[in-house]
Amino acid sequence: MTGTAVHALPAVDLSEQALAAVTAEVAETAAEYDLSGAVPVRGLEVAHRAGLLTATVGQRYGGAGAGPRETARVLTALGEGDPSVALIAANTLMAHASQAANAHWPTAFYDDVLARSVRGPAPVNAIRAEPELGAPARGGLPKTTVRRTPSGWILNGHKAYATGGTALAYHVVWAVADDSDGDPAAPRVGHVIVPGDLPGITWVDTWDHLGLRASNTHDVVYEDVGLPADAFVEIPRGADGVYRDPAAAAGPGSFGHPALYLGVAKAARRAFADFARSRVPAGLGRPIATTERIQAVAGEIDLQIAQAETLLHGALLRLEAGDPTVTPQLSVLKVAIARSVVSAVQTAVAALGNPALSRRNSLERHLRDVLCVRVHPPQEDTALVAAGKRVLTG
Repeated sequence: MTGTAVHALPAVDLSEQALAAVTAEVAETAAEYDLSGAVPVRGLEVAHRAGLLTATVGQRYGGAGAGPRETARVLTALGEGDPSVALIAANTLMAHASQAANAHWPTAFYDDVLARSVRGPAPVNAIRAEPELGAPARGGLPKTTVRRTPSGWILNGHKAYATGGTALAYHVVWAVADDSDGDPAAPRVGHVIVPGDLPGITWVDTWDHLGLRASNTHDVVYEDVGLPADAFVEIPRGADGVYRDPAAAAGPGSFGHPALYLGVAKAARRAFADFARSRVPAGLGRPIATTERIQAVAGEIDLQIAQAETLLHGALLRLEAGDPTVTPQLSVLKVAIARSVVSAVQTAVAALGNPALSRRNSLERHLRDVLCVRVHPPQEDTALVAAGKRVLTG
């Protein structure tokens, strides 16, 4: 993989002012894409021009090599503007961070995705779930297979919840290797690096969701997709010989997902404040923002956001400092962050009543979007059971 060229990727400015400007520009089209469900092309282009889709590309490839905390800041800014853009960006940034940490892509493919990233948005996503299996973090192996051929591999399978849809430049597909070198009792499991424009890839428009409607998290079918010999990257089993899904427990890279929903909560706080400052009931004669009741609600929203932000960055700071005690707690910290951001938005909606549930008010969209934080693995029950076992077994 060392042969990958250095690419002139878009420059990255991670100052608060620059990120705020991106948030504002991405937000301009968020409602439009939420309504249409189309790929949020303009939002992705804004993120691309600001270098945010490639911020985690390794420095040896010409990238900024952003770490987990910088990535969290990027995704919070994008999530505040349009969480569908942020989710596509999160998956892309995680893919580049993984390659920077451990080069595993075929050299030609990674050169290609970086060359595309110079010209425009080139999203990448790890495509793992399947209609029958569901989320792989719950256990089980995929039905999607790669079969060895004299020249490489042939990919076949049906995947679900493939965020990014037709906008994806590359798919990282979770599959089982069907080859003569493997042990039938212990099949080889790994990821296949797949260019998104190869013959045999068909999209099935299944995404009709409550939130993140523009994320294009559709199904995708692979039928006899031909790939080179180095496209399959095996995932090693544990010392006990058991395969464990990487998404079954939270890690530093997976904190990008809660970070983007922190952005949604911040957007809801802004929407609440704007409404409170402009709403002047006839019986009151002054903005409701001047009342102690609304001020207390605004304080509660701010408390929940401060709590989520402190948990998010506090955990990442402890990891940066080499504190090993935080690692087992990452999954439950994700749960706590999710609870806080959902609570922040629900508090805003409950206080304003009917106006907050109107399509004319962005709070309605923020509520739908923030609820999606709960679907990202590890989910709440899994994280709590794992933490409980750890506590009770001492």
